[in-house]
Amino acid sequence: MNPVHSTKPWLVKFVLLAALWGSSFLFMRLAGQEFGALPTAGVRVAIAALFLLPSLLWRGLGPQLATHWKKVFFMGLFNSALPFACFSFALLSISTGLSAILNATVPLFGALVAWFWLKDRPHGLRIVGLLLGFTGVALLTWDKASFKPDANGLSSAWAIMACLLACLSYGTSASFTKRHLGGLPSLVTATGSQLGAALGLALPTWWFWPQHMPGSSAWLALLVLGVLCTGVAYILFFWLIENVGPARALTVTFVVPVFALIYGTVLLQETISLWMLLCAAIIVCGTALSANLIRFRS
Repeated sequence: MNPVHSTKPWLVKFVLLAALWGSSFLFMRLAGQEFGALPTAGVRVAIAALFLLPSLLWRGLGPQLATHWKKVFFMGLFNSALPFACFSFALLSISTGLSAILNATVPLFGALVAWFWLKDRPHGLRIVGLLLGFTGVALLTWDKASFKPDANGLSSAWAIMACLLACLSYGTSASFTKRHLGGLPSLVTATGSQLGAALGLALPTWWFWPQHMPGSSAWLALLVLGVLCTGVAYILFFWLIENVGPARALTVTFVVPVFALIYGTVLLQETISLWMLLCAAIIVCGTALSANLIRFRS
């Protein structure tokens, strides 16, 4: 068997997912400024559910969702509702780059959860890769994380804790998916999770709905978030969990900050220093090692 052909499909999905999730921080910031944190998350998952549901029904996968709806809906609370709300809140007071960098701690939480829950203990180069990737994240965030209140009186401390809570939620939901939803088509898991998240966020979205109707740019940002950064992205994500495992799938978050920094530079005129590029290279190398993309022959 040719190893190139057996590996290439998941690598393409891996990079595409990182690119989509890297842009989500930009669109969450744009939408959150007018919608607020909870409505941003609620509308996002509702759009994603509406986007995915017709395809699910057209492919005749409705019965599978009906059979497993309780577990899938429950997983959606921890894989979409909670983390989306946390990041939307965080982006009200910290930059898109910092939030994306904090998101890179997901594999650390995911590996720990998979170790204790699924007995999937990392070893060898995977441990080296995880440590290397986390070191790159730490170096990059060393002079960026501030607990001082900003001009609007918002402390980034709560934002940082919200990001870490979101990362823990992502890591837990990945192992839950592997343990309880293995074998389900990725479209079933993706659609059901967004339906569950939409139901879970329905009341908070209504309660915290902005008094003034958001503008067209905020609605467009939510449309992109729902369709591309959520609907399409979660099909890719659950496919990776099912085919390469939760620990390796979660290493995509090591690459997400690289894309987020590129988007921030091009679209928001944020500055990227040589130090940022060096740390980004460390993160990418850590990802490659933890995902067994780099192997050394004895």
